[in-house]
Amino acid sequence: MVNVDVVVPTYNDPAGTKRTLDSLSVRSVRGRLVFVDNASTDNTPDVVRSYERDHDHVVLHTEHDVQSSYAARNTGIRHTDADVIAFLDADMTVSDDYFDRALAHLHEDDLDYMGCRVDLTIPDDERTRTARYNAHTGFPVEQYLARHRYAPTCALFVRREVFEDVGLFDPRLVSGGDMEFGNRVDAAGYEMGYCADAVVNHPVRSSFRSLYDKNVRVGRGHCQLQRYYPGRYGEPPIPPRHAPLDTDAPDLPLDDRLAFGALSAAMTAARASGYARELASPSETGADVDGPPSL
Repeated sequence: MVNVDVVVPTYNDPAGTKRTLDSLSVRSVRGRLVFVDNASTDNTPDVVRSYERDHDHVVLHTEHDVQSSYAARNTGIRHTDADVIAFLDADMTVSDDYFDRALAHLHEDDLDYMGCRVDLTIPDDERTRTARYNAHTGFPVEQYLARHRYAPTCALFVRREVFEDVGLFDPRLVSGGDMEFGNRVDAAGYEMGYCADAVVNHPVRSSFRSLYDKNVRVGRGHCQLQRYYPGRYGEPPIPPRHAPLDTDAPDLPLDDRLAFGALSAAMTAARASGYARELASPSETGADVDGPPSL
């Protein structure tokens, strides 16, 4: 039976980390839960340690050298030994049979790299228009794989041999590292696929500021992708163009359609702002790293 180790980066999110630990500690996990704290300044590491004391399969590591979720994931990968490595974010929960369904699909379809379904959840007390817009645009993982050749790291399974061959995530990137890695895997000829039956739950961003800041990071990541990989993503100052995703819903009420259109325009402006910021002032993240490290 194939074992799977789960890698979860954490940073200044004790509540989200606890939610994920609560979810995983009662699920059928066939390996270790490797949490990697990325230099939190609050009690997030203590939350993991409290579980580590009572659960042999929960372990905590730290990544202090580079402030990057991809650097944290790389640290986690290096502390795994399973044949398959799964990735989640520290604010997510999983369905009861998530790992069983995912591993069965990975085996049956002989996949090397697989994304899973992500359902965005809106708490009853946070049903803001921004939250509903975020849920509407969502995580269309199947489209990401079909059109952009990657799956987000919040719902990803990868065979260890893939990392041994193509290397780890690029820690220089503040965003887009999941796409860059997926594109590298695809170029190497590995089998990629999607499992709709394995479901993770991801809370929406309910505040405008949170969603705006995320899109600023995405814009910065677009510029970094071009800086480090111009052959794949083009050269600045023209941002990379990606195949559009299907997010339109004709049955939306008119007021939502108008509001969502305005929010979409604002998020486009946020990405443009992040791109321009990165173009004018290159990031120091992982400045001493030449590229994706090897396993």
